[in-house]
Amino acid sequence: MIRVAVVGVNNIGKIHCRAYRNHPGTELAAVCDLMPERAEAAGREHGVPHYTDLRKLLSQETIDTVIVATAGVEKGSHHFEPAMIAIEAGKNVFVEKPLSNNIEEARKMVSFAREKGVRLACNLNHRFTPAAYKAKALVEEGKLGSLLFLNMRLTIQNPQEDTEWLHMRALHPHSIDVMRYFAGDIKRVQAFMTKAPGRTSWSTVSINMEFESGAVGHLTGSYDMSMRHPIEFCEVAGHQGRIVIDNVYESMTYYPHHSDELTVVRNSLFGGMKGFDDTFEHRINRFIEEIQSDVKPEEMTASGADALAAQEVIEAAIRSHQLGGTPVEVAAKI
Repeated sequence: MIRVAVVGVNNIGKIHCRAYRNHPGTELAAVCDLMPERAEAAGREHGVPHYTDLRKLLSQETIDTVIVATAGVEKGSHHFEPAMIAIEAGKNVFVEKPLSNNIEEARKMVSFAREKGVRLACNLNHRFTPAAYKAKALVEEGKLGSLLFLNMRLTIQNPQEDTEWLHMRALHPHSIDVMRYFAGDIKRVQAFMTKAPGRTSWSTVSINMEFESGAVGHLTGSYDMSMRHPIEFCEVAGHQGRIVIDNVYESMTYYPHHSDELTVVRNSLFGGMKGFDDTFEHRINRFIEEIQSDVKPEEMTASGADALAAQEVIEAAIRSHQLGGTPVEVAAKI
């Protein structure tokens, strides 16, 4: 049984608490939050000890895995300290995205986890769907041939204006991770951004990408769209075929270039994903399975290194925009 502590028990932390309490392979063993009343309420709800100090929690409880579900500026400024404490203690660590809104902190987290030999994973949940699994299998089987281009769109409605880069740093770890999932590392980017009426942040973006493989790609992202419509579209094309994933999980279509017959995988109403929130369960289940199977830290799915790679692309895109759309090389992997 994997004993889990959840740090940060507001909003997304509540989802994690329920998930690890209900999973047959895990036990929610303790909760932690800087706000005493929030920590106490979560402890009372789940019947577990509550703390406001992670170091104290780890010194008094037997814990295997620490979930960092804190938030902060750009959804990530409160991740660094608890993650580093947990890594120092040698625990498995699962961090909400982004690893940190500060790229230097994200680099330190990945480097420290590697130094300590600790599993560090991130909640990059958009790729954890049957549609994405099937599409990935087709790519790996060579059904698309050599990859030529990717088109990605991720758009939601979020009126927050925390900082001018909130949209980039808080949302697009997901979209860029999906693109890297299919096509590998990104070499350089060229970005253009705009602000919707009344906005102070760069709320809609257009990013051109060149992959290490030579494939090219494009990402359109926005915080200005209606949530009543599909939020995500992903197209991956090669010289022998292409695939399209509609709305994260709803369907995957394979278009072979030399045949009129299409392969369509649709989400089933019976036994399939009931909605987007099921991606959290799929992602968490994979994390648990990999711990149970003693997967090596460097082989974890959607690892801290993967999350950092996505953030390096984001920072390069921000820099490109600041330079008026000049292409910018993505920082080399640690």
